Amino acid sequence: MSYVALYRKARPCTFDEVKGQDHIVTTLKNQVRTGRLQHAYLFCGTRGTGKTSIAKIMAKVVNCEHPVDGNPCNECASCRAIAAGTSMNVIEIDAASNNGVDNIREIVEEVRYRPTQGNYKVYIIDEVHMLSTGAFNALLKTLEEPPSYVIFILATTESGKIPTTILSRCQRYDFRRISIDTLIERMRYLTEQEGVSCEERALRFVARQADGSMRDALSLLDQCMAFYMGEQLTYEKALDALGAVDTDVYGELLGEIVRGDAGRSILIFENLMERGREVGQFVSDFIWYLRNLLLVEAADDASDLIDISSEQMNTLLSYADMTSPETIMRYIRVLSELQNSMRFAGNRRVLTEIALVKLCRPQMERTDDAVLDRMRVLESKIEAIEEGGVVQMQRDTPPSSTNSLTESVGTGYDSSVEDSAPPPNAAPEELRKIRSEWATVVDRVPSGPLKVMLKYVVPMYNASDPDGKLYLTIQDTPDAKISYDYVARTPEQLGRFVGELEQVVERLYDRHVEIEITPPGKRDKDLYAISVDSILNDRSLIGMPAETDEGDFTE
Repeated sequence: MSYVALYRKARPCTFDEVKGQDHIVTTLKNQVRTGRLQHAYLFCGTRGTGKTSIAKIMAKVVNCEHPVDGNPCNECASCRAIAAGTSMNVIEIDAASNNGVDNIREIVEEVRYRPTQGNYKVYIIDEVHMLSTGAFNALLKTLEEPPSYVIFILATTESGKIPTTILSRCQRYDFRRISIDTLIERMRYLTEQEGVSCEERALRFVARQADGSMRDALSLLDQCMAFYMGEQLTYEKALDALGAVDTDVYGELLGEIVRGDAGRSILIFENLMERGREVGQFVSDFIWYLRNLLLVEAADDASDLIDISSEQMNTLLSYADMTSPETIMRYIRVLSELQNSMRFAGNRRVLTEIALVKLCRPQMERTDDAVLDRMRVLESKIEAIEEGGVVQMQRDTPPSSTNSLTESVGTGYDSSVEDSAPPPNAAPEELRKIRSEWATVVDRVPSGPLKVMLKYVVPMYNASDPDGKLYLTIQDTPDAKISYDYVARTPEQLGRFVGELEQVVERLYDRHVEIEITPPGKRDKDLYAISVDSILNDRSLIGMPAETDEGDFTE
């Protein structure tokens, strides 16, 4: 016997087995129990939410010989015939392929005859919005006053295309998207029945990809289980099976886009394509990631609006300070335009690379949101100038303009002198000064994830080390561990973040400080915390210049 797809095998047979549509199930069961059946029902809702399944259950229960509390018994001859698709009392019609006037006239002729067995003839018309105008008109009179033994159940995914004359003759039920928790609960039950071990994170990822559709969720789960037959389904395996991308990659890509680094952005995209990811899925998921980030920035408490883990929420919060809502909306607009173009494109990969360049270069567009993004870039450069830093130019800037700008906005030193004579290493007293102004250092860090992690560090030093090395010990707390794990995801990424932090300290204090980050729970016995009190009690610092509120310096 051939294999039966999981969503077909798990199709509910009673109202009690239907998940996520309690408001509809309760109403229909009460109608069956009290005998208050309607002559026409209209089921509206997105794909895979149970419209056809409930229609078949309704057809069974109204003809069932021994109904149980509003549910079909599934054991009598009528229930078995309907389940097998051989009953003459249930007629299923696909309006997508039978949408003409003649098809509806056949139905009008058939309703004259009573059912040979059972109590009702049930007509299930799927995708009813596909009927032509003439077909709708031919159905009007019969739908309004059908014989007492006929029930019409119309199902559609686009209720807006149905004429109001049809809507007014039906009792309408709107099917909701099924929640992620309900999808996970159903998939967990089915995987246990199938004897397949699955990670909770993998099931949550599949449920999120299904977008509220039970059928899509079970189809994707079936695909993942077939891809790794006999193995435990992990989150990474689910990503590989569905050609999706880990959300952490979108955060890294967003950081490069905000910095205007088109080369790095395209390189991240190229690496994903080499690993077999699908272009359309990548763009769709990136838009959804930006949508979540926009809600985090716009709403005071986005936890109720975004169904993600606490770890992913902390990551989104760390990226929230990187850009403005207007910029994120520009990113979403550009990617949405890319999605429309990809429908008719022969090379979708090239179009995606062009879109990434456009995201990094707002000056390529003349729209209002692009102008706002250009203003954001200019403001960040002006802020760097006011802080005494050197503005990093984009790669397409001519060398001559870069040199002149560097000379005009530098820290006051000759560029040739800076290149030939790096700043000296920081002395222990200077390390303590850096510690006392640690909040200023953290505020100057441009990267969102690094800035979040620095809030959980304790700056320390080795008393016997004359080289001015600064040790950042991570606090042993859950939030600190999550932040550190993201920053130190790979040695290369950790090294890049450390180099970025060293440059910030060097720009602020004109001293080179070698920085080493100590993981949570690990601490060298020779390291000592640099307290602010030790600075106040240190006689070596007496007489150093201090800035007053008026801005002048006193001894």
